[in-house]
Parts: sequence; structure tokens; C-alpha cells
Amino acid sequence: MAEPKKRATSTRSGNRRSHLAPKAKPLSNCPKCQTAIMPHRVCYECGHYKGENVLELAKKEREKEERRKAKEKENE
Repeated sequence: MAEPKKRATSTRSGNRRSHLAPKAKPLSNCPKCQTAIMPHRVCYECGHYKGENVLELAKKEREKEERRKAKEKENE
């Protein structure tokens, strides 16, 4: 296997690794509460996403499922 004839300088190594530096994450503001959030994520403060309160919707869905299971048990 081929071996390098000379050692790579620190400048050359650094230039090769320059794209590996961590990048800053882009943030946007929640339209409801103006908290800085990552794009395409539910707001941690108010639970809104795309104008809807996602946490409330999830809670309602769980309650609906519980009522359905209770009704099935009742009919057995």
C-alpha cells in the first residue's frame, strides 16, 4: 500500500477538516408566544405547531381512545 513520502502539515490537515466544525442551528420565533424554537418543531412553551395547539389535540385523541375502549368493555 502506498505511504506518504512526507508528513502533512498542520495547515493542510486543518484545511481538510475545516468543514467539520459545528454549525449554528437556525432558530425561528413561535408565532403564538414569540419564543425561539427550531423550525418544524412543536413550541415547548405553548405547544403550538402550524397555528394549532398540538398538545391539546393529542390529549383529546387520548380521551377519545379511552372512551372507545371503555365502551367496548361495556359491550362485552
